[in-house]
Amino acid sequence: MRMAQLSERSGTPVPTIKYYLREGLLPRGERTGRTQARYGEHHLRRLRLVRALTDVGGLSIAAVREVLDKVDSPEPTTHQLLGRTLRDLTPTASGDVDVQAEEVDTERVRALVERRNWRVPAEARPFADLAEVIAAFRRAGHPVDDTALDDYAAAVESVARVDLDSLEEITETDEILESAVVRTVLGDTLLAVMRRLAQFDESARRSPATDDDC
Repeated sequence: MRMAQLSERSGTPVPTIKYYLREGLLPRGERTGRTQARYGEHHLRRLRLVRALTDVGGLSIAAVREVLDKVDSPEPTTHQLLGRTLRDLTPTASGDVDVQAEEVDTERVRALVERRNWRVPAEARPFADLAEVIAAFRRAGHPVDDTALDDYAAAVESVARVDLDSLEEITETDEILESAVVRTVLGDTLLAVMRRLAQFDESARRSPATDDDC
């Protein structure tokens, strides 16, 4: 396909495609003339991955290039690629609250990981993020006890299974990562909104019915 067709099928403006080509995020097409090139389905898949990483994931061009370098390396497994890609999308607690985790908070995360038998290394970014969130709750005067942490953990385990099940039928690495990025970022919003709905429903169930209920 020509660049115009690649642009149409991907929904990406031609100037943006040319920019990705200059930055090395998209491989060059097969030359068919002095100023023309042909692009294939692999270009379309890569372009969609780049758009997912930049537009949805909010990654910088440098970070996207790092992800793509790993994708094109023959060494990492799909699990490793997912981990390295999604870790950059993990919301950092310090971005919302100015709270530094203490050893007690880190130890609670370590204990949770052990209780749930989660195969997550202590150096993983979400490990530190969770410690900061727990610290924020504690300093706000509303500490989250272990029972609540385990209940939340059980809920997100189910969510994680749904996320990974959705990738089972995909075989192309670029498509797997694209889907994972979109589902993780938009899925966070989806879960937040559905949580509000569930809280509304739960509150209504616990309260006496009134004429104002809808």
